[in-house]
Amino acid sequence: MEKEELTSVDLDYVRDLVRTKSAIVLEPEKAYLVHSRLEPVAKGEGLLSLAELVKKMRMAPYGALHKKVVEAMTTNETSFFRDLALFHALREQLLPEIIVRKGATKRLNIWCGASSSGQEPYSIMFTIVEHFPEMKDWHIQFTATDLSEGMLAKCREGKYSQLEVNRGLSVTHLTHFFSKKGMGWQVNEDIRRRIDFQSMNLIGPWLPFPTLDIVFLRNVMIYFDTETKKQILANIREKLDPTGYLFLGGSETTINLDDQYERVAISGASCYRVKKG
Repeated sequence: MEKEELTSVDLDYVRDLVRTKSAIVLEPEKAYLVHSRLEPVAKGEGLLSLAELVKKMRMAPYGALHKKVVEAMTTNETSFFRDLALFHALREQLLPEIIVRKGATKRLNIWCGASSSGQEPYSIMFTIVEHFPEMKDWHIQFTATDLSEGMLAKCREGKYSQLEVNRGLSVTHLTHFFSKKGMGWQVNEDIRRRIDFQSMNLIGPWLPFPTLDIVFLRNVMIYFDTETKKQILANIREKLDPTGYLFLGGSETTINLDDQYERVAISGASCYRVKKG
């Protein structure tokens, strides 16, 4: 492919497209990221340069190619059991508390937003299955969403390379929850079927979630502007049970965005709950 730099006008076109369709803000200094992420898209389309890619997008209404570009600009960095403090809190306090509080109904509703390639939702399900056998007969509605159809396909298939499983998984997890598939590994079917992976854009129509007990939306809002963050937090508040928990990324907060949340420290991890009264 020709190493042709995009003009400022073409870069603005891509930045505006990504912001409009995903709310992700690409600052001008991230031009290098646009180039590196879109080169594989252009190559896959049989185009010789990024300039040709933008030209092709400009000449057509919003469609499959534009969606590929938007998805290519989303960040999908993740690993199994990322941030051990969160999983410690889940294991030592949150789930035991929920078992006591909801033992009569035996219903648990979880949403994992921006599921990327699936490591986070699978890690959560591994925690439930491994440590809470008493929840085997519970009705657990676990929804995991992402903007990228490509990432969702990987999530549903549950196949990971040796390098991917080496990041965060113990030998015990690997032997209990995976089967060897060629050079890689696949999450066992009984685990895969317990998570409903669905497409959802955080700035588009939301799924008809039930009242949610736990929401994981980590390392996502850092890419959005202030007004988008406020709207997302308000939407979550409408869906979150009064006793429910919201987990954000380590550098994310509700402070100065939504004063109806309060920060709570649980077993070394931070999360948020809706203020009472």
